[in-house]
Amino acid sequence: MTSSSVITQETKGMLLGAIGVALFSLTLPFTRMAVAELDPVFVALGRAVVAAACSAVLLWWTGAVLPNRTQLKSLFITALGVVVGFPVFSSIAMHYVPASHGAIILGILPLATALFGALRFGERPSLGFWIAAVIGSALVVGFALQQGGGELHIADLALFIAVMAAAMGYAEGGRLSQTLGGQQVISWALVLSMPVVLPVTVWLGWRHGVSASPAAWAGFAYVSLFSMFIGFFFWYKGLALGGIARVGQVQLIQPFLTLLGAAVILGEVLEWRTFLFALAIIAVVAIGRKMSIKRPN
Repeated sequence: MTSSSVITQETKGMLLGAIGVALFSLTLPFTRMAVAELDPVFVALGRAVVAAACSAVLLWWTGAVLPNRTQLKSLFITALGVVVGFPVFSSIAMHYVPASHGAIILGILPLATALFGALRFGERPSLGFWIAAVIGSALVVGFALQQGGGELHIADLALFIAVMAAAMGYAEGGRLSQTLGGQQVISWALVLSMPVVLPVTVWLGWRHGVSASPAAWAGFAYVSLFSMFIGFFFWYKGLALGGIARVGQVQLIQPFLTLLGAAVILGEVLEWRTFLFALAIIAVVAIGRKMSIKRPN
């Protein structure tokens, strides 16, 4: 493979990753809209049920081959992270704090994804890359502290757990996408989770009720179809092409897209400082994009 083809693949991976991030960026605002009237865990697992139904149709339509034993292990790890872990803990957090607050805490997700990629799959980012990643994450955390008056909320614990779960699922799924394909990775992960999430979702719906406004159900529909299903087509393909650590840095712009979405969808306050931090974060992403990353053969 020539140097130019590697650059082309990485650029394509970054672009696909950016589309996935754009779709994911509205997850917290629409989740907050849904959990305002529906049980948070019902929203978290119910969205997986809807996405799993879509996945089953897609796998049948494309004639997908059953995963082998090694792939199944990775799929279960992926499902634990992005089908169960992140949705549950982020939905719980959105029941207590604004989407804008959650958006900033999730700003450390790129660094966490890079860490999982390095520890789990042997990617070796350069020192310059790590410096850029740490600076970007520090800017995001600093913004969170500034917005919170120097304090973190109790719900931040749930958000931190959500971050680690997502990073694990992103890294595992991104790696598996190199051989299985992004669509099949998220589809199989969802289908495999169905025996667990379906009965729990039905029980939660019976216990807490499913009566809600059209707005709440619109939020549920978005996180089911785009956050839990379609967004991963672009995201996992991008990670597979460009590498987990490098493409993962695109997530640094997600908090600010989420803040914009929260302002438009929920009417949350959007301050001018947000754009200054956004410019700084984008600059760090651009610098990190130029740093070398050694990927295993």
